[in-house]
Amino acid sequence: MRNMYNLGTVVKFEIVRMLKKFSFWAMALGFPLMFAAIFGIIFWSNQATMEATKKLQEQDFKAAIVDDSGVVSSQLAEQMKLEKLNSKDQGIQRVKDGSLDGFIYFPANLEQNTVQAYGKDVGMFQNSRYSAVAETLLTASIDAKVDPQSKAILQKKVKTETTTYRNGVEFDGVKEMIVPGFFLVLFYMLLAFFGGQMLNSTVEEKENRTVEMLLTTVKAKTLITGKILAMISLALIQGLVIILPVLVLYFTLGQKLHMPALDLSNVVFDPVRIGIALGVFATGFMMFTGLLVAVGAMMPTAKEASSWFSIVLIALFAPLYGFSVFVSYPDSPFVQFFSYFPLTSPIPLLLRNTVGNLQVHEAAIAVAILAVSAFVAVVVAVRLFRYGAMQYDSKLSLSVLRARRDEVAKS
Repeated sequence: MRNMYNLGTVVKFEIVRMLKKFSFWAMALGFPLMFAAIFGIIFWSNQATMEATKKLQEQDFKAAIVDDSGVVSSQLAEQMKLEKLNSKDQGIQRVKDGSLDGFIYFPANLEQNTVQAYGKDVGMFQNSRYSAVAETLLTASIDAKVDPQSKAILQKKVKTETTTYRNGVEFDGVKEMIVPGFFLVLFYMLLAFFGGQMLNSTVEEKENRTVEMLLTTVKAKTLITGKILAMISLALIQGLVIILPVLVLYFTLGQKLHMPALDLSNVVFDPVRIGIALGVFATGFMMFTGLLVAVGAMMPTAKEASSWFSIVLIALFAPLYGFSVFVSYPDSPFVQFFSYFPLTSPIPLLLRNTVGNLQVHEAAIAVAILAVSAFVAVVVAVRLFRYGAMQYDSKLSLSVLRARRDEVAKS
């Protein structure tokens, strides 16, 4: 423990340094701001549509129809003050000479032919009032002829409720998926948004040549361990910064934007599945943090390190392309391999745990493998940094690593 007496100092320094960077907050706040922008656009669009519809309803314009289909209600046409004409050509001509603002022609066969609306130009957005009147006439005419029961079926307003059972107990798969699925989304977001910063955490000191001074006061093991702990802490901070504003926006503006309601009282908290999700999340995140720090320790510049970051992400997120296989065929060799191979296992394990086809013994074996892999990744990161810290102009190769290890052993 004495060899790690500077660990707290390293962790604090890394966290404070990263929190002072604009890039950290830009990345952390970028997603909530984008979410807020989308919310704002939807809200503004809904408001604009409602105002335009209201103005359209208040407008009074002279219009006529020809109904060869026999569907339009004469009583409704009279209420809307729509003149009935004898021919389509007559209606078009009266629009041309200005005696009518609009004219609508309903063909005999509405299934095969198009309802045609004509009118004087009142602007690109206001011109839609002619087709709106046609749709209103047809809908209202049919509604008047159909009984409420049939109308509800046709408008797809009939509600259905399904109750399923598993082992004789009522089971709701969607409610069971919410909490485990949260860990899957969080894992994906943290690595996607924060992975680059993990990769560059060890490259910065090499690029600005401060690593030499650091290693005179702090051991390589303490420095790398501190960096990894700091990265994990910062990733969790960034996760909170991303999630909390999104939740606030959802619960404050969700109803105004007609978004689906989320009833938290019905969410199922399965301690076993939550425990599995926590185990996979913690060990998987630790492993990839160590792996990315190790890659950064090998590379002389951030530019070269970034090319390896894409390879790591491909290995991590490639299983998502087999989503349906992981859900439907959990016992297949393909699924089993990706679930146990440490570089690909976090996403399949979290996904299978979310849908409920991951057995406890499978999860225990996989988490154990991930824990060992995380430990190995951290140890490798420490050794790579110890031997590659002074490698400024080229990446740390196996031959250089072997030579430096031999030098240390002789000394």
